[in-house]
Amino acid sequence: MAPRGRFAPGDRNAQPGSPLADIAYAYHFDATLYARFLRELAEKRGVQRIEGKITRVNQRPSDGFIESVTLESGDTVDGELFIDCSGFRGLLIEQTLKTGYEDWSHWLPCDRALAVPCESLALITPYTRATARSAGWQWRIPLQHRTGNGYVYSSKFASDDEAAATLLANLDGKPLAEPRPLRFTTGMRKQCWNRNVVAIGLSSGFLEPLESTSIYSSQSGITRLLSHFPTRDFNPLLAERYNREAAFEFERIRDFLILHYHATERTDTPFWDYCRSMPIPDTLREAMDLFRADGRYFRNGEDFFALPSWVQVMLGQRIVPQGYHPMVDEMPEERLLDHVESMRATLAQAVGSMPTHQEWIARYWKAPAA
Repeated sequence: MAPRGRFAPGDRNAQPGSPLADIAYAYHFDATLYARFLRELAEKRGVQRIEGKITRVNQRPSDGFIESVTLESGDTVDGELFIDCSGFRGLLIEQTLKTGYEDWSHWLPCDRALAVPCESLALITPYTRATARSAGWQWRIPLQHRTGNGYVYSSKFASDDEAAATLLANLDGKPLAEPRPLRFTTGMRKQCWNRNVVAIGLSSGFLEPLESTSIYSSQSGITRLLSHFPTRDFNPLLAERYNREAAFEFERIRDFLILHYHATERTDTPFWDYCRSMPIPDTLREAMDLFRADGRYFRNGEDFFALPSWVQVMLGQRIVPQGYHPMVDEMPEERLLDHVESMRATLAQAVGSMPTHQEWIARYWKAPAA
């Protein structure tokens, strides 16, 4: 569907086993508009929004739990449970509680990004495009009213001016603003839940946007908090379990991102030389070795990325299995080849019957005129 520029959601009336019955897809949308929508939805349901800059955080002397925050206006906001959504600053989880941070930049060396919108494409492609550059990678996300672009790079291997020049030289249209810089350190808090503070979003950690997992991670943190929601006595076992589950999720996403870099065959720049030769986590090494041996990957519990994602990246990076599952020998080779060819023909026929992505948007999702 993607390379042919076509799209359709799953067809509930399709025959069982048809590739049209269950089609997975995601959305490209304006994150600012989405945040505004969520704010309005929450306020309609009774959430009280208090605007103000926090100037002091007040803790209980006995155990360090946060009692309240004082605003620049002098007003005090009390609470029993605080959710830290203050971004990279980690105003409560780090600046106040000194929780600590696990730095993973030795595995994920990109530490800066430049973002710039440009004029919208005449033809909106149904996918995000990620293009490897000399010191990182560039994204392109087409929306109806603009195209989002950015260059994620390592400051050890490219200056800010070099990165800006690379980004601006590789746009599909006229830039609509100056490149906006962002600095970050990949990693996560040593505890996402500390005392009566739960960090969600960027305050809990950051994994670069190569797989666009930030919004998912925020939603996952909210869902996890709901299932672990404490009583007023704050049972420490709940926090411990929350932190274990959060760490597992961060680490599995981390490994999948590292795979994109480490499995490279590029030898043309110092950045890619570093990525290709750097030590990697044992968990990722095991997954790569197992797949290389006989094409197996075992999804671990609530691992966010499913088997097809891992297989696509490994094969795409030319990690080719040397063997295969022994059960394959129980089926004649001709039958296997016929089955694969039948799948190819069925998929080609299904995709050929779909409207183009542009037609689908015009029919169902056309944005109002600016």
